[in-house]
Amino acid sequence: MNILITGHRGFIGKNLWLYFKSKGHNVQGWEWGDTPEFLLQPDLDLVIHCGAISSTTEYNAEKLMKKNYEFTTDLIVQCLERNIDLQYASSASVYGDAKTFRETDDCRPMNGYAWSKYLIDRFVLESISMPLPINIQGFRYFNVYGLHESLKGNQASPIHKFKQQAVVDESIMLFEDSENYLRDFICVDDICKVHEQMIDADVSGIFNVGTGRAVSFQTIADLISQKFDATIKHIPMPQNLKGSYQEFTQANIEKLSQYVNIEWTKVEDYINGL
Repeated sequence: MNILITGHRGFIGKNLWLYFKSKGHNVQGWEWGDTPEFLLQPDLDLVIHCGAISSTTEYNAEKLMKKNYEFTTDLIVQCLERNIDLQYASSASVYGDAKTFRETDDCRPMNGYAWSKYLIDRFVLESISMPLPINIQGFRYFNVYGLHESLKGNQASPIHKFKQQAVVDESIMLFEDSENYLRDFICVDDICKVHEQMIDADVSGIFNVGTGRAVSFQTIADLISQKFDATIKHIPMPQNLKGSYQEFTQANIEKLSQYVNIEWTKVEDYINGL
């Protein structure tokens, strides 16, 4: 297949780029600023759109709308005009402080990044309500971790951050009450498998991409502190995160499981293998 991946120098995009190249596909990459104008080539079979401002603390609404929303909607239109299937990265952040996580549940975005992803999902759901010549698949990633995560910078998962702290400082900085912060952590290797298997699914829609299992930040810190013989120091949550920090995520993957067959990586096994 001829595949274009936007954001191929980022964390998930780079993993996808390497994964599909290893499978023998012809893979191209594109980043914001590579060319003055973004135009899809007609010989493409699939676009995987990962490029976006991913910072949950970005408050420039104009910037978020331009790079996250307007670029994506233009990309969708180009895919429709050229008859190219599209997979794109959405986010579990659209659920906000919800307690259940089903694709049909109400969304409650708590920051600008989450709002930009929610607006794209809305646009897609309206678009696929009518027959289309292509498949458009939006993947609401839950908390992704794994190889090349250093590319995420401050947005890296606690798994990556805690390991770096344990190795460099021999101590882990953990928010107070972290036993009450639980997330659905999914390995980027499994993300790649989802994208691959969903190519063969003749379906459009929005899909949760997680493991269906939540693990606390405290558990992650405990596992890494034991692995690297580091201490844990509890610190207050920064003011800029209060009010926009998800306390709990756990994907309902009933819909996704109709189309993929993956044995999800357990975060405990991943940490033990570091």
